[in-house]
Amino acid sequence: MLMVDMVVGLQWGDEGKGKIVDLIAKNYDIVIRSQGGHNAGHTVVVDSKKYALHLLPSGVLNPNAVNVIANGVVVYPPQLIKEIEEFDKDIKNKLIISDKAHMILDHHIAIDRAREKLRGKNAIGTTGRGIGPAYADKIARVGVRMGELKNIEKLLEKLNHYYEMNKGYFEYLGVEIPKIEELKKELEYWKEELGDLITDTTKFLWDNFDKNMLLEGAQATLLDIDHGTYPYVTSSNTIASGALTGSGIPPKRLNKVIGIAKAYTTRVGNGPFPTEEISSLGDKIRENGAEFGTTTGRPRRCGWFDLVACKYAVTINGCDEVAIMKLDVLDGFDEVKICVAYQKNSEIIDYFPSDLEDVEPIYERLRGWDKTAGITKWDNLPENAKKYIEFIEDKIKTKIKYISTGPDRDSTIIR
Repeated sequence: MLMVDMVVGLQWGDEGKGKIVDLIAKNYDIVIRSQGGHNAGHTVVVDSKKYALHLLPSGVLNPNAVNVIANGVVVYPPQLIKEIEEFDKDIKNKLIISDKAHMILDHHIAIDRAREKLRGKNAIGTTGRGIGPAYADKIARVGVRMGELKNIEKLLEKLNHYYEMNKGYFEYLGVEIPKIEELKKELEYWKEELGDLITDTTKFLWDNFDKNMLLEGAQATLLDIDHGTYPYVTSSNTIASGALTGSGIPPKRLNKVIGIAKAYTTRVGNGPFPTEEISSLGDKIRENGAEFGTTTGRPRRCGWFDLVACKYAVTINGCDEVAIMKLDVLDGFDEVKICVAYQKNSEIIDYFPSDLEDVEPIYERLRGWDKTAGITKWDNLPENAKKYIEFIEDKIKTKIKYISTGPDRDSTIIR
């Protein structure tokens, strides 16, 4: 009887979880995606070829792993079908989808975009992909699950009733109710393409507890609906405990949690960001790190490493190990800064508060280094780069096991 490990993001997403999952997936028989939707994006580079994944678990690049899209995920079928088509046809032989995973329909996307437009200057900065409205329907118990594709007529009856109930709301938002015949054709196509992959993934996981499993987090800790920078968050629980709910894996099965953080910090969309560098230094980080969203292409906001936020994330996830990604992006800086505390209303605090309004970072400055790009051994790192890693490690009280020094799978130090 083997245990289950997990990879989780420690910042606001885009930390490089996909690379670490791809790197270690060879050690696992099953890779599980447990929450989020196609608003998540993992970029994995293998032999200089780039793969952009949005719904498929990063384990698809491991020829031996079964990939599970579990019950906590919200699935937009056209996106999933598109991703599957980008891989070899054999991918369907190692992919299963939970019958309890909720579907994103086109009206969810239209509602999402209409709401953001109505919010004006108070917009959250969502990806506009219908994630929030789909989760809202799930919680309101009017959502549609993947397993319902098995009976199209019954599903159409349910959706028709849903549209009738919400007619006034749709009109207010300017959202068009789909024509039932067109919707029927679309649902039938989705069933044809995905129907054979839909199953009870909870039972599958329970039946395979004798195999090694890896839970792959989407988005990240500071975007958690309960524990992130609300309301500028995603609509699911992104922390380690949420992955258990989103997969049906019992808590006592969770063995090891690997937290992922960049050597600096980025954020997409609106919301507080204490260490954001709105200057040429921030521009340099963005340029060096090619910081543009995998899903949206939006330029990411960039800033220095935030130890306060990282300690919070390490604690709430119960991390056993940490990976520091994209260290090479900081190559060539004369000095690098690390936020070690906050100042809020003249008070110095060393914890992550529920409200980050009026928070100012307090920095410690460290000497920069020349070049880490492509280095694969700890001993070969420049001394100042080692000191940077050791400084973070000492403060978060957790071993930094992995250090990424480039986008390729092999550009990684394992300590």
